[in-house]
Amino acid sequence: MHRRRRPGPSRDRGVVACRGRRLAAGVLLVPALAACSSGPVEIDDPDLSSADRASCEALVADLPGTLAGEDRVDVEPAGALGAAWGDPAYVLSCGVPQPSDYEPTAECNIIRGVGWYVPNDQLTHQGEDATPIALSLAPYVEVDVPSDYRGEGIDRALAELAPVLKEHLGEGLSCL
Repeated sequence: MHRRRRPGPSRDRGVVACRGRRLAAGVLLVPALAACSSGPVEIDDPDLSSADRASCEALVADLPGTLAGEDRVDVEPAGALGAAWGDPAYVLSCGVPQPSDYEPTAECNIIRGVGWYVPNDQLTHQGEDATPIALSLAPYVEVDVPSDYRGEGIDRALAELAPVLKEHLGEGLSCL
């Protein structure tokens, strides 16, 4: 799995992940979240070709120090193919796989020339985190957007990222 872990909850597989620790999720979610502590955001290291890894490394080196008004924060490992901003953090991961639910007829939100795919359930539930994936460029990049930043914050962040993504990434899938 090529997903990053960040402080705060993760809904993957019915568990809460906090800085690499997995806590059982269920009815007692609030106490589980209280056990989370802030610190560096963990980003998984994807298995990429040399060319894709070089593209991701160049992208990460050029990412801005602030995103949508949030300052860049530390990530683990230090040389991760991603970056994070704010608390809770926007988390960008480069080199993620194509989403399993993507269909060639899926719609993308085009923001400053980059096609972002967002699963329908994330579009309709504004109170939850969202993970748009830039499928129009390759290697694929995803940005985990905490629910705190939904609405105007998500569009602002994706618009700010567009120029650097287009500079370092190649052509991906077409978006409708």
